[in-house]
Amino acid sequence: MDKNTLQPINFGNTDMFNYSYTNDIFQDAKTIIEQSHKVALKTVDSILVQRNWFLGQRIDAEELAHKERADYGTEVIKKLSKELTATYGKGFDRTNLYHFLNFYREFPKIVDTACRQFNGVLSWSHYRVLMQEKNLEARAWYEKEAFEQTWAVKTLQRNISSQYYFRLLSSQNKKPVEEEMKALTSEYQNDKFEFVKNPFIAEFLGFSTSTDLSESKLESAILTNLQKFLMEMGKGYAFVARQQHIHTEKEDYYIDLVFYNYILKCFVLIDLKTTKITHQDVGQMDMYIRMYDELKKSKDDNPTLGIVLCAQTDEDIARYSVLHGNEQIFASKYKLYLPTEDELRKEIEEQKIIFQLQHDDGESEE
Repeated sequence: MDKNTLQPINFGNTDMFNYSYTNDIFQDAKTIIEQSHKVALKTVDSILVQRNWFLGQRIDAEELAHKERADYGTEVIKKLSKELTATYGKGFDRTNLYHFLNFYREFPKIVDTACRQFNGVLSWSHYRVLMQEKNLEARAWYEKEAFEQTWAVKTLQRNISSQYYFRLLSSQNKKPVEEEMKALTSEYQNDKFEFVKNPFIAEFLGFSTSTDLSESKLESAILTNLQKFLMEMGKGYAFVARQQHIHTEKEDYYIDLVFYNYILKCFVLIDLKTTKITHQDVGQMDMYIRMYDELKKSKDDNPTLGIVLCAQTDEDIARYSVLHGNEQIFASKYKLYLPTEDELRKEIEEQKIIFQLQHDDGESEE
């Protein structure tokens, strides 16, 4: 045996390392670290998948035991969600419990697979996406391809949303379709730290979801000072959250800053973009507003407001958004207590200058 070849280190039935030394210690260290990350992800996700399946199985059994009561399933999920959330915190709202139940019903044999063949099970995030596909043949194909081709969750999501399976099925020449898919999803496949940012993993392990990985230092500096800026304006702002997690069926979003204005009696959401504002950015904010009005707003609260900021180098602008036909109220009353576009532009510009000066000072000291 070559003395420079490491034998696989076996943990149960999982080979962690299997590579040869090179003359580059940095590359070797990267290989060790990245392989350990992959094994850690598979280990956690395998257990998370089993946990959610067993919870779904138990809820299903409870429903079957009281099938004479049509509303019992809703009642038991509502009560269980309240008790689990009080005991364990995030991750056990009613929506998630329904997902666990559907997971058990849609994949009745998945735990047997996970226990027998560790490497044959996908992550919980993958299964959440797979449950969107109602065609069983298509779903089975996506599941097989996602595992064999090691698709990232976003790759799987895009392929299901774009009807990749059915387009391949109807194409006489499949190669161009496959090549286009790989080109359009290459960015997702190269995100080596996707699992670190996975909110399901963070909640399962009891950690706060990391936001620093998705923020530049400039964004972080601007948001920190915007938070102070609004609080110091004296116009009724109470801080609610930073990088608040919003989960939809297809994506995870993070709202940069959330305030409640006790004078206006409404939530104010702020999202920062370091590139030029697009229609998609405004549409995303409108989605945040709808979700907040549905999930957070009480009947006495006014409609939620959204502010999308742009910190592009040559263009600092703000866009305000309010739904449900309240534009006139927004213009005549709400703007009395909101920062003006000029105030926001000035604040962003000042923070960029301060950041640049600090950055230059740091470089000169090195």
